[in-house]
Parts: sequence; C-alpha cells; structure tokens
Amino acid sequence: MIFINPKTDYAFKKIFGSSESKNILISFLNALIYEGNSTITDLEIINPNLPPKVEGLKDTYLDVKAQLIDGTLVLIEMQVLNVQSFGKRVLYNAAKTYAFQLQAGEGYRTLKPVIALTITDFEMFPNSVNLISRFVYKEVKTNLIYSENDVKLVFVELPKFTKGEQELETIADKWIYFIKNARSLTSVPETMESVPEINQAFEIANQSKLSREEIADLERREQFIYDQQGAIIKATEEGREAGIEEGKEQGIEQGMREKARSIARQLLSRLDDETISQTTGLTLEDVRNLRSTQALPPTLG
Repeated sequence: MIFINPKTDYAFKKIFGSSESKNILISFLNALIYEGNSTITDLEIINPNLPPKVEGLKDTYLDVKAQLIDGTLVLIEMQVLNVQSFGKRVLYNAAKTYAFQLQAGEGYRTLKPVIALTITDFEMFPNSVNLISRFVYKEVKTNLIYSENDVKLVFVELPKFTKGEQELETIADKWIYFIKNARSLTSVPETMESVPEINQAFEIANQSKLSREEIADLERREQFIYDQQGAIIKATEEGREAGIEEGKEQGIEQGMREKARSIARQLLSRLDDETISQTTGLTLEDVRNLRSTQALPPTLG
C-alpha cells in the first residue's frame, strides 16, 4: 500500500477534518491534548470540506476546526514551514476565534474556551526538549493559574519525535508516528493495529482509493512544499554572507534588513509575494518593490 502524506493540506483535512473523520479526530485530540484520557466524548467538525485546488498552492498549513460537546472550540493546524512571526499568528488566530464568538448584545459569560493545537515540521522551541508543549496563563512568580484560562496553546514538534515502530507506547506516540511516517510506510504497523481510529486513518490515507487526478494534485502539493523548504534554505545560505558584509558597512540593523532583502531576491523566482513576506519578515510592499525592480513576473500566486 501507498499512503498519502498527512503533512499536506489536502491529506491532513481529508484524514482529520472530513465528514467521516469524527472518531479519528476525537482519538487524535484526546491523545495530544488530554494525554490519552477519554476527555472528549463527542464533537462537531466545522466546515468539513476538503480545500479547493488553488493555483500555485500557496497555503502550506491548514486549519481543521471543531467544537466539543461543552462548546470548547479547537483549532488544529499542520505547519511545514518555519515562517516569520509564525508564533504570533498562532496566538492571533486563537485570540480572534475567542473574541469573534460574541454576537451583538451578548455578555462575556457566553464565551467558550479555545484550544489551538499546532503540529510543526520544524523545532518551534529549540531550547526545550519537550515533544509536546502546553501553554496557559499563569502568575509569573507563583505559577497561579489565571481563573479564566480560556485560551490554551498546544504544540507538537515532529523533529523531536525519534521513536521507532517498536518503541511506540502511548496513543500519542502512535498518532505522531502516523503523521510523521505514514508517507513512507507500505502497511499498517502491527503496533498500531489495536487502535481502530488509527486503522481508519490509514484506510482514508490509502492512495489506492484516490483518483488519478487527486493523486496528481497531491503530488504537486507535496513537491511544492519540498521546493519551498529547499528554496528557503538555499536563499538563507546565499543571503547570509551578503547581509553580514552589508552589516559591517552600514550597521547591524541595516545589515539584517539587507540580509532579508538578499534572501527575498533569491526567492522571487520560486515563491509568491505573501510567502516571501512571511519567510523574510519584509512587508508585502517591500517584496513587491523588489519584484518590480528586478522585473520578474509574479510566480505561484
């Protein structure tokens, strides 16, 4: 068997956010948010539709949104690129979801908690050894938890997961192994066969159930992600030296800006303006000015 890559937008939502994914998502969330406890007994997947085919495939992440039986809203996001200010975006999306619950005339008492679960294909917190990190509001000195702790952030960093098939112990281990390795597997590992929801996820991910058109689209999405990752790494390496040299002459701050511009120039022929802006920290206007100056046609957008 060949399985589709859960890290791509189409596959991630097909597995975790489609109309047939309810039991899968319950098991997944209980494992990663509630440490394997059966806290979630029911939920509703909001907008359980697959992402449309987008020319250029600009989106490298995807939100799945669900509402638990107690009203808690859960945002699930798979992020493959470590773009500029990504952490701020996660917090912004969680805060926006929390605030936008209120309708005109409603009181704050109607607000329901929001949990943002983010799976990253890069190290989000390089100074921490934790595979799963959970953040809530606490008092700095005493660790007293804020009484209305309604916005919680949970991060899973895939590069920190190094267990092999025979080392999988918890449900969380098995789900993370699935996300990270499904694309390279040819059968369901024996250590995971005892979990019905994971077997169902493998069934949905079975490439043989897709049309040729769907497979071709998935391959384009996967290749686009690899191209983005490669382009960013190459441009960063090529831009670093130019930025350092510029920094010696014009000062550190100007040098860092020139480094960002150098990286952006390397990406102009490969990525769209929005992705370049997110990657380098330059404004969209800066990127567009660079593109105009170099007389390069917009790509992938």
